[in-house]
Amino acid sequence: MKNAVDHDQAREDIEEGKAVLGVEFGSTRIKAVLIGEGKMPIASGGYEWGSKHVDGIWTYDTDAVWTGLRSAYADLTSNVEERYGVAIRHLGALGISGMMHGYLPFDADGELLTSFRTWQNTITGESSRELTRLFAYNIPQRWSIAHLHHAVRGNEGHVSRIAHLTTLAGYVLWRLSGLQVLGVGEASGMFPIDLETGSFNERMVSQFDDLLADRSLEWRLADILPGVHPAGAEAGTLSPEGALLLDPSGTLAPGTPMCPPEGDAGTGMVATNSVSPRTANVSAGTSIFAMVVLEDELSSVHEEIDLIATPAGDQVGMAHCNNGTVDLNAWVLLFGEVVGMFGETVDRETLFGSLYRAALDGDADGGGMLAYNYLAGEHVMGVESGRPLFARTPASSFTLVNFMRTHLYASLGALRVGLDVLRGEGVEIDTMFAHGGLFRTPGVAQRFLAASINVPVSVGEVAAEGGSWGMALLASYMLDSDGQHLGDYLHNRVFAEARMETVDPDPKDVAGFDQFMSRYRAGISIERAAIEAL
Repeated sequence: MKNAVDHDQAREDIEEGKAVLGVEFGSTRIKAVLIGEGKMPIASGGYEWGSKHVDGIWTYDTDAVWTGLRSAYADLTSNVEERYGVAIRHLGALGISGMMHGYLPFDADGELLTSFRTWQNTITGESSRELTRLFAYNIPQRWSIAHLHHAVRGNEGHVSRIAHLTTLAGYVLWRLSGLQVLGVGEASGMFPIDLETGSFNERMVSQFDDLLADRSLEWRLADILPGVHPAGAEAGTLSPEGALLLDPSGTLAPGTPMCPPEGDAGTGMVATNSVSPRTANVSAGTSIFAMVVLEDELSSVHEEIDLIATPAGDQVGMAHCNNGTVDLNAWVLLFGEVVGMFGETVDRETLFGSLYRAALDGDADGGGMLAYNYLAGEHVMGVESGRPLFARTPASSFTLVNFMRTHLYASLGALRVGLDVLRGEGVEIDTMFAHGGLFRTPGVAQRFLAASINVPVSVGEVAAEGGSWGMALLASYMLDSDGQHLGDYLHNRVFAEARMETVDPDPKDVAGFDQFMSRYRAGISIERAAIEAL
């Protein structure tokens, strides 16, 4: 991955129709990224959007999907014309990504039967539990099959008319190419995947049909689910109608080959070179989660762990925690207010960097103190709602450096519990890639994460475009994989020259974090008492 973009080569790639486009529908932004033969972004465009809470459902208008797609693409083309003086008339390949899971049921005429129910909705608890018991396989509330079961058990009128069920990325691909397929990673967030066949688990499909046999439905589950394709396969071509949906000006010609649509989890794995067994990545922002590519299936069902797949079809164990950096940020900003009381000003970067780096001088265990960063509930810890709190004993070493280390440790506490579940299954991690706001200050959270999991942690110059760049790489892989496994392709063609900073775990930090975790696990009753009392 070369840092500098060759301007003349980029213009040539665009003019000759070799440039590859990746688009990702994120929760707050639709991002379009164009890459050249060097695999680095050469242009980008974006559009801000957001979900709405309507009649108790978190949703996005489908009109906003197309307004946002066109606007992001138009922004991209303006960027191209400004930087390179050319127009995009042909593309080498195109890939679509989106927020995983959710519920988009269509009738035989292609009409959406309900509002789009996003991954944010938590209305499917009973269905999630019933299906987990039925399949002996964890089915989180946000999965599409949990939403479908919820609609059926609620006797919703539209259920009998379902002809096709898909996700946001699948919906966009369908309208652009006419094909109803998903990438295997995206499909794994709809319904469990059989790792041997690379498609939906037939035993569980039959179990679901048997469960609903008394409902007299006219469809069987296999009839309404999309096809499943691995990375490298083709998923149709951009149709004339699809080209106009993307570019109403008519400048973009149809016929662009499209790759299977993927979810944001899969594109994140690609963008961090974490798609091979025993590799993993941690993303830390408002929430924090780790995805570990497994060598073997887990022996037991764990509600703390979501099982999905990489875009190449390898199984991934995901430990997802609702609470990431929000409480930590609040404390840092509070200290910023203290500075302001004395008539001083400090920019945000300096404020965060200085306080984070101070934590490096703290005691290895955080000085015997304890914190929970739960603004929301944390299912990994069995906590239904959140009460951020800080506690210490008279014997604790109550200093600023220990206070900061304690809160940085707390941001990783629930994640460590989830990863310990995987460790208990014998899962091994060779390399961990970290990204997100928590790791913005070099060498701090990275060092503490390495201590928390006792594994080297790498931070690199990943393109800021993130998932949209990862989606463009998947589209490029479809064109020139040369038979390589996706992991080998990324290693050899994309990340071979990437600059990475790797921190090995310090034995003192490892022992200190373990001491903190002993308090963290034992003190959860304090958090539960706070929920009852406040």
